[in-house]
Amino acid sequence: MRWFQKTRQPDAWEVADVQPLGDIEAAHRIREICASAETIAEKMTAAGGRDAGKNKAAETERYQAAIKRALEIAMKISDDPMRDVSVGQIIGLCVTVDHMKTARILVRAIKSESTRAELIAGNPALREQAMAR
Repeated sequence: MRWFQKTRQPDAWEVADVQPLGDIEAAHRIREICASAETIAEKMTAAGGRDAGKNKAAETERYQAAIKRALEIAMKISDDPMRDVSVGQIIGLCVTVDHMKTARILVRAIKSESTRAELIAGNPALREQAMAR
């Protein structure tokens, strides 16, 4: 029965950009993607119930698509401080779902020492990883 089937609205990262984004637009887009994916990350960490395995796999796929799209956009930002902040938002998302390997790699991509230090100070899990090195 199609009456009860809802058509899912496309996620923020599934909407194609009509034209190339400038640095500011790209940073806003990454912020939008991270905000949308944050709800997925919260669902992933609190998954439970009867269909938890199936739902978690679908949510993981959506989350990974969001991270991939956000990273693609971040690579095109030419302004280093703006890119560092955008990558910091992506790292925060990775830490939320405990993808520390990805988070560590992305921390190394941040060029500004002050931004990196602020990010590590704000995320205790990254601080533990940084001290382990």
